[in-house]
Amino acid sequence: MNAWRTRETTGHESPRELLPRTEFDDLLGRVGDFVRRVVIPAEPAPGEYLDLEVRDDLRAQAKEAGVFAPHVARRWGGLGLPVAQWPEVFEAAGYSPIGPLVLNCMAPDEGNMHMLEQIATPEQSEQFLRPLAQGDVSSCFGMTEPHPGAGSDPSQIRTEARKTETGWVINGEKRFSSGANLAAFMIAMARTGDEGQATMFLIPMSAPGVKITRQIHTIDRVIDGGHPYVELNNVEVDDDAVLGEPHRGLEYAQVRLGPARLTHCMRWLGLAHRAQDIALDRGHERRLFGHLLEEHGIAQELIAQSEIDIETSRSIIRRTAVLLDEDFREGTRLSSIAKVHCSEAVYRVIDRAIQLCGGDGVSDELPLAQYLNEVRPFRIYDGSTETHKWAIARRASRRRQRQLTERTPDRTG
Repeated sequence: MNAWRTRETTGHESPRELLPRTEFDDLLGRVGDFVRRVVIPAEPAPGEYLDLEVRDDLRAQAKEAGVFAPHVARRWGGLGLPVAQWPEVFEAAGYSPIGPLVLNCMAPDEGNMHMLEQIATPEQSEQFLRPLAQGDVSSCFGMTEPHPGAGSDPSQIRTEARKTETGWVINGEKRFSSGANLAAFMIAMARTGDEGQATMFLIPMSAPGVKITRQIHTIDRVIDGGHPYVELNNVEVDDDAVLGEPHRGLEYAQVRLGPARLTHCMRWLGLAHRAQDIALDRGHERRLFGHLLEEHGIAQELIAQSEIDIETSRSIIRRTAVLLDEDFREGTRLSSIAKVHCSEAVYRVIDRAIQLCGGDGVSDELPLAQYLNEVRPFRIYDGSTETHKWAIARRASRRRQRQLTERTPDRTG
């Protein structure tokens, strides 16, 4: 069982069962059909955000089609899929850059929903999770801060929560608070205690002292709530605003970050698949020097390398998803490796598609240039490639040292 779950105190349901394969295949087919038939025709022009009225209409159609919130438990209005069955569905949703947003399985809301299901009290779930899962509100996650605060190293959190007789007073500043412009609430991490401890708080964005101060203009457009700075100035909250237990915020963050890294991989792999299809169609239609583009060896090399990147990414995603259900700690470890591999592989696939499509690839004649803008930040978001490689190497070294220690005969007697 997932070691992070606290159902004995929060009353959450037992681990979810796999949907029977025939039912799952039917769902997967409906997701793919909905994305191609309904979502893709409604995509905004490259570089533009999806109109909110259009988004809400598409979400209503997704609910009617039975494909909305596939990752959320049925009791909260979702389809109740276990993590092991997310990869194919999320990839199918990600075939359109706005597909996950329409199906309500896009970051940061998807990660926040998952964490709320695992940690929130029943009262918190009713107040925050239910409207989020049903698409009535959106949310943001406040961990990243201006330097020298928390970034790749969450232990550097400078936002501080001070205990009072009735609750807490929170002061600090967050940045890259993805989705904050449209969010109804923030899950904010703040330092509590004297030993590097942190606590998570559920803070309404309308609370006195919460202020969006400055926008960060990034190259991606899928998260329609932006990535702004958010100031927390003497924000007062009651004790029931604490998510989970006080001082365990860094521990709880793994409930969110492990799966969230992987769901990013799933969604962007769908976009890589779309880019590869665009490149394959171009290769079959375009003639150069008396031959179809797809018949030229150099084009075949690019296509083959992308096929390899897509399939290897699928494999590591699916293995990690199974582990997150069966052995959460091991799944979290592997999700770091999956994040590095997939973020780099997806970028390569889309970049090759642009190369195969030539001038159209770098223009608004095709959506590929915008796809590259969407996936490029993923090599930084949720931990940069270099940060993850550092952690991966450290874990490998410690694992080897443990192996050597366990094999050393005891010569003390």
